Amino acid sequence: MSRFIEIVEVGPRDGLQNEKALLDVPQKLDFIARLEAAGAKRMETVSFVNPKRVPQMAGAEEVMEGLPPQAGRSRIGLVLNMKGWERAVAAACDEANVVVCATDGFGIRNQGANTAEQMAALAAIAARRDAEGGPPISATFSVAFGCPFDGEVSQDQVVALAREAASLNIAEIALADTIGVADPWTVRARVEAVKKVIGDTKLRLHFHDTRNTGLANAYAGVEAGVDILDASCGGLGGCPFAPDATGNIGTEDLVYMLERAGFSTGYDLPGLISTAKWVSDLLGKPPTSSVARAGLFPA
Repeated sequence: MSRFIEIVEVGPRDGLQNEKALLDVPQKLDFIARLEAAGAKRMETVSFVNPKRVPQMAGAEEVMEGLPPQAGRSRIGLVLNMKGWERAVAAACDEANVVVCATDGFGIRNQGANTAEQMAALAAIAARRDAEGGPPISATFSVAFGCPFDGEVSQDQVVALAREAASLNIAEIALADTIGVADPWTVRARVEAVKKVIGDTKLRLHFHDTRNTGLANAYAGVEAGVDILDASCGGLGGCPFAPDATGNIGTEDLVYMLERAGFSTGYDLPGLISTAKWVSDLLGKPPTSSVARAGLFPA
């Protein structure tokens, strides 16, 4: 059997959160349904943030209510604090992804809290989950390769955060290149260093293609032993609080690269291309992903 690489689809959350066009709840549900029909098993479907700050993420509870439970599917809610955790639990999310900014500069602008305060919030959420139950928790460290405000982010800084998160008995840790500044060599070194301190905790990677290195960084992560990668259909994405941040690596681009090399992903590439074109039409822009533009090969 070929090695399986799990691709977590983040289009309905990260993909939409920086778009000028606002999709309504039925359109979001249609987007999610199309992605699941194309093979998405794990997906960031909603974000429990203040809709006044990120209006693209309004209607999170309504979206979750419109998603009937389905075996083999995991619908993930992004949370920033205890209030977000409570909303995710009430909405019956299958997973909660808690975001922690690796730098104070980004944390204060993005979440109104420094890194230490966000780590304390993560610890409090994990403790409450242990005491009261709730969905599995993952922790994503944003700007783990570079910050638009504080500049370079050291490997030691990221390793220390990952070590602390792993001690909280969470299911998964992710390193996010939020502004697309990483290179493949740094990715490999950072993955190897983090894996040494997180034990059996799963490691996931999240890349933006701001400087055209996203797929190369994904390749480096896979070569370093990572089996879980985020991607966004159509190459949509970006952070409202990161200047000039562009989209994630396109799911169809990542699937094409991996399956061309002999890995398996469980995705239907024509279905992804069709969905990328559909959602891009809704948003009034062409897909940024290369495979959505160029098509299959062989055709």
